[in-house]
Amino acid sequence: MKESFWGIFVVTLGIIGISVINVFQTIATTGHHDYYLLKEVTEASMFDAVDLGYYRRHGEIKIIKEKFIENFLRRFSESFGRTDKRDIIFYHINELPPKVSIGLDVEYDLRIYNYEEVDFNIGNHINAILETKF
Repeated sequence: MKESFWGIFVVTLGIIGISVINVFQTIATTGHHDYYLLKEVTEASMFDAVDLGYYRRHGEIKIIKEKFIENFLRRFSESFGRTDKRDIIFYHINELPPKVSIGLDVEYDLRIYNYEEVDFNIGNHINAILETKF
């Protein structure tokens, strides 16, 4: 009888350990995914928002603010899972020279075995300047 309780204890401890490792792995992987997604979407949206008419007339690269925001939100919403709450913050968008500062905050509600709920945010921030050789 004593050995069976030890077996149950070891199995229960293993299940708890695997669940805790899974939670922290999900958090770490999501942070990396959000950073690279933010970086790639920002770059692609800046290239899409270039004002070609202004470039042809004046020879300087300029982005259109509204077009950048529209492209960014469309691309970002197509690319992430809809399980967590994400807040996108546009700190600064400069049209000429093209520069943007964007923040992304992901809110997590971590609750293990109905104890106290732990809330925390993971934030990614990026500053991007569009420059070319021309």
